[in-house]
Amino acid sequence: MQRAPADERASAASRVTIYSDGACSGNPGPGGWAAVVIDRGHERELSGGESSTTNQRMEIRGALEGLRALEGRRRVDLYSDSAYVVNCFRDKWYERWRENGWLNAQKRPVGNRDLWEALIEAAERHDVTWNKVAGHAGDALNERADRLARAAIDRSGV
Repeated sequence: MQRAPADERASAASRVTIYSDGACSGNPGPGGWAAVVIDRGHERELSGGESSTTNQRMEIRGALEGLRALEGRRRVDLYSDSAYVVNCFRDKWYERWRENGWLNAQKRPVGNRDLWEALIEAAERHDVTWNKVAGHAGDALNERADRLARAAIDRSGV
């Protein structure tokens, strides 16, 4: 049996899977975010909440905290049911926002800029493939991230 070159083996070993999600009870209202990080066969659950936030902020935060949890530069398969998050990177909205002084297509300030800037910075530290999954459609890891985000709402003290 022929072995893969060392750089391919190292690349596969450094690949990480992240499922992220966000939830909100009311919009705005109390919210929660979560990430399930699968790294070299080990799984970690990350979650947190805020007493007054929006669903979009929690979706961004789930992806951000998942990426922040990684050390070094990694290859990441990030899964989210948020078209808002995934399309920002797939369609490179953030490049236009930067070029336009953080104004959107309607010439208004980009919402959630603070979290977008942090997420972009975290994503640029890694090689991320952004994957859109259907929410509440039976994907076990997406459902798990959703449960964690919803549980974080309860823990956020509201």
